[in-house]
Amino acid sequence: MSSIDTPAEVPRPRAAVQAAAPSTMTWVTLALMTTASVASLRAAPTMAIYGLACVFLYLVPAIVFLLPTALVSAELASGWNGGVYRWVAEGLSKPLGFLAVWCQFAMTIFYYPSLLAFVASTIAYVIDPSLASNGVYTAIVIMVLYWTGVWVSSRGTKALAGLSSWGLIIGTLIPGTILVVLGMVFLGQGNPSAAPMNASHLLPEWTGLASLVLIVNNFLSYSGMEMNAVHVSSLKDPAKEYPKSMFLAMGLVLLIFILPALAISWVVPADQLSLTAGVMQAFDAFFSYFDIGWMTPIAAVMLISASLAGMLTWLAGPSKGLLEISRQEGYLPPFLQKLNKFGIQQNILVTQGVVTSVIALMYALIPNVSSVYWIFSTITTQVYLIVYLLMFAAAMRLRKTHPDHPRGYRVPALGLVCTVGLLASLAALAIGFVPPSQFGGGSVWSYVLFIACGLLVLGFLIPWLFLKFRKPNWRTAAAGAPSEGDRA
Repeated sequence: MSSIDTPAEVPRPRAAVQAAAPSTMTWVTLALMTTASVASLRAAPTMAIYGLACVFLYLVPAIVFLLPTALVSAELASGWNGGVYRWVAEGLSKPLGFLAVWCQFAMTIFYYPSLLAFVASTIAYVIDPSLASNGVYTAIVIMVLYWTGVWVSSRGTKALAGLSSWGLIIGTLIPGTILVVLGMVFLGQGNPSAAPMNASHLLPEWTGLASLVLIVNNFLSYSGMEMNAVHVSSLKDPAKEYPKSMFLAMGLVLLIFILPALAISWVVPADQLSLTAGVMQAFDAFFSYFDIGWMTPIAAVMLISASLAGMLTWLAGPSKGLLEISRQEGYLPPFLQKLNKFGIQQNILVTQGVVTSVIALMYALIPNVSSVYWIFSTITTQVYLIVYLLMFAAAMRLRKTHPDHPRGYRVPALGLVCTVGLLASLAALAIGFVPPSQFGGGSVWSYVLFIACGLLVLGFLIPWLFLKFRKPNWRTAAAGAPSEGDRA
């Protein structure tokens, strides 16, 4: 889900519905598409806290998680259409397939509050910077923007389809480039960096497990690589071109993630950095230094427009994927399967909105906005990691049970690649229960309990209840098209 602010991402969140692939596609085009769906500036403040060590903290998950995810999803997508549900259902079981597609949808429940908290803090820098740390203000903005997004999405607006590509340019590439260039000029004029930039700081300072916890957030930053794997069959020579495409995409994503994070660390001290407003803190500091403060609102508008475009573009995607599978297999009750007159799953969006509003109130109840932001980001990551654990396991089993099934691309040493991905995902899942060193002086057990409850309830209990109590009449005969009684 990035801003997303990419999913991608989200965990920017990622859509479960893919556009039809063209007959041919260059590997460079696929690399750029993948970059657009993954790269984002929203996570930059999270890693800027570590200064130069953010390079290490981005590279490690890229090698052990991003690359295995990209390669494995390419093999699965080139052999089985239907996305993660079909892969897991074929490789493991249909109930586990439902768990995978549910988690792909459920992660957005916590993803959108964290995304819109970023938007709220950015808006604050235009009207009153002190509001960036105001929980009540943040909660109000989250609810207003989310329900506006639900209303727009429920209208079935087709014009939103191209917003993600513009979001990459307007809200990521342009402001990211400006941030890095200003930062380099700032250092070039002899100003000291707020974070040490020498070799002794290449690795994060070890103060226990908490010093490495922020690496977990990078797993969500990298999520979504599996979505563009559906286009692997459009390459002329998938076996050779897909790996090149993924290596190029990985390089571009790393540049977009690392350089802005470093630029922020040059000008904003770690102990003053907000996890939600860090990007605007850096812009504000640079613009003030260069006496171009009038550009602060412009930068804010760019970041806001990109984040809102990402939210509108992806809001209905995962829920539509869940709806289609549920209509075929009867996983959701009829109420959640109903469509409005525009053919949009409005009841799912509204139900999700009610839960999102309740979650947004946490910003008003917990004093530290950055702490709430981190908690929601961690729960989002935890839930989405379940999808990848199931995907890696399904890939290994499908290679054994269907070794001769046609595949446009085969991962070399699939067992090793999947094992690395599984171990990395499990490690991230475990580390996610450890509060980061920047979390503050709150109760460790309260943090662990909150994360555990969020993971268990959202990731396991709710889908289990749907499976436990589903009835035969929940299955819709014509899964692809609603019956007359479906439209509200």
